[in-house]
Amino acid sequence: MRRFRAVVAGCGKMSNSWISYAKTREDVEIVALVDIRREFAEARAREQGLAAPCYEDLAEAIKACGANLVFDISVPEAHEGIVKTAMGLGCDVLGEKPMASSIVAARSMALEARRLGRSYAVMQNRRYLKAIRAYRGLVASKLGRVGIINADFYIGPHFGGFRELMDNVLVLDMAVHTFDMARFISGSDAVSVWCREFNPPWSWYKGASSATCVFEMADGAQFCYRGSWCAEGAASTWEADWRVVGEWGSAVWKGADAPWAELAAPRAEGELLAPVERVEASLDWKGQEGHFGCLDEMFASLIEGRPAETDCSDNIRTMEMVFGAIESSRTGKTVALSH
Repeated sequence: MRRFRAVVAGCGKMSNSWISYAKTREDVEIVALVDIRREFAEARAREQGLAAPCYEDLAEAIKACGANLVFDISVPEAHEGIVKTAMGLGCDVLGEKPMASSIVAARSMALEARRLGRSYAVMQNRRYLKAIRAYRGLVASKLGRVGIINADFYIGPHFGGFRELMDNVLVLDMAVHTFDMARFISGSDAVSVWCREFNPPWSWYKGASSATCVFEMADGAQFCYRGSWCAEGAASTWEADWRVVGEWGSAVWKGADAPWAELAAPRAEGELLAPVERVEASLDWKGQEGHFGCLDEMFASLIEGRPAETDCSDNIRTMEMVFGAIESSRTGKTVALSH
């Protein structure tokens, strides 16, 4: 059995779920914790009951502890340095989203992973839900050609911390999930984007907390995203509210509920609206959900020697959507996305 000697890089609150998962696996040992503030690493080790040593320098930790895997749970600006350092020292990397804080960095990281033959997979936990798996199946099997994909996201969390200081907080830190979900649900990549980011006058964020984006997908479908992270009341789910319209009908998913579709029956002559058949999706996916489901897939890919479903070579397509949207908002122009 392959053994994983893992270093946790970045010991904020998010690291708890990664460490908790690692502790469920017999093939994983956490051999070190790293944070630019060593006291954060030490506090996390105490909280999680870990005897692993704590460091401020990732390279030092990898060399001292003989690590072969790094969990990158740092802030976005630190991802490039951590991932390249880890891969350069022979480690595979499993990391938090977003992949990077710029498209230049994201592409450089993907190229470096390919050059070194290392695995770098990115957390996209929304792919690992029974409902989204069912929704993707419903769209693929019942709607025929898809022309319209809509997602509405409206929530008003008060996180505090670094998010409230980010320039493009909604698009970079949250819409990255929804953009990736659109790719997953439709099975298509985006080829262009128009976006407008803005910040309502009551917003408690420094940067743009709200946005409207329109993507053209490679199959010709239009994906429209509307969202705000300072919307109080009548909240959507964290997964967003979805509607996909195809030639044979429409499929709806509200995140917390099971997806369903209405399919049009043949229309009688002179009839304005056709009768419809309601189809309920079956929630029969057997995997773990959320973070643990994504981590299951990441580790399976390492053991089987294949790219993970959220490997950086795939996740770069989601990053192109994110940074293309930011560029479009900045310039006021539609931006073509390169592949």
